[in-house]
Amino acid sequence: MQTQRTFIDDLKHRYKHGGAHMKLIFINVILFLLIRVALVFGKLLEDDANTEIVLQYIFGLFTRPSEFITHPWGIFTSMFAHFGAMHLLFNMIFLYFAGKHFEQLFGASRLIYTYLMAGIAGGLLEFLAHLAFPGLQDVVVMGASGSIMGIFVAIAFYQPNLEISFFGFFKLRIIWIAAAYIVLDVINLTTNDGTAHFAHLGGAIIGALSIQNIHSTSNLITASQRMIEFIRQMFSRHKRPKLKIVRGEQVRKMTDEEYNENAKERQKETDRILDKISKSGYDSLSKREKDFLFNQSK
Repeated sequence: MQTQRTFIDDLKHRYKHGGAHMKLIFINVILFLLIRVALVFGKLLEDDANTEIVLQYIFGLFTRPSEFITHPWGIFTSMFAHFGAMHLLFNMIFLYFAGKHFEQLFGASRLIYTYLMAGIAGGLLEFLAHLAFPGLQDVVVMGASGSIMGIFVAIAFYQPNLEISFFGFFKLRIIWIAAAYIVLDVINLTTNDGTAHFAHLGGAIIGALSIQNIHSTSNLITASQRMIEFIRQMFSRHKRPKLKIVRGEQVRKMTDEEYNENAKERQKETDRILDKISKSGYDSLSKREKDFLFNQSK
């Protein structure tokens, strides 16, 4: 007899099996709910103004140099934080469709790297623009728009002839939709409409660059993956005990030469698998390759 899944069970299933784009959506939604709960308690305690300021200092990207320097974590936290429900809703709908298609094309790992790099680039461009142009009013930037713009533009530049259907009435090539978004951001750079247009453009730039020489190890995202993996392994070497070889009941420690040679072989195999992911996506890996990558990540 099949038992009916509860709402919580369904959420757990979607988070676990829904792909990287669903995990990003879950993170954004959970963070939004935490922010809203904090604002509600602030209102109940008649301290809503201070509560909002504190939340901005935690999750916001400040374009005023003094606050940007003293709260640098905002370059990262801001790309997951939303204060408004409609802002979150439209961003998550966009992330669901664009992220799902991107993940099918390039794999989960590349989606996450593109999301993060586009978000960081968007935040930096927004800050630098306010630093360079005194006519711009200092703001606090929050939202996943820059990251999502990077994902969307990457798809548009990779598959420019892909057609998007609007309510079943007419279709438009995705490259024209991306171009329209970019043009709207450019012509609205000086409007105080509550939108971080420079952040959108920063994300779009990363999206366009991310698919250049996509099958080469010099590709922007692939190179970033390699660099972070190299740094991670450098730190893990100091913590990881040397491997032991087990034959029957005999156990011996590997010599330094054997350990270093084994580490080189593992790194070569990791690089080969990452190259395969960048070319064909995560789903192209065999079970052995997926298991190897999973064990390497531990």
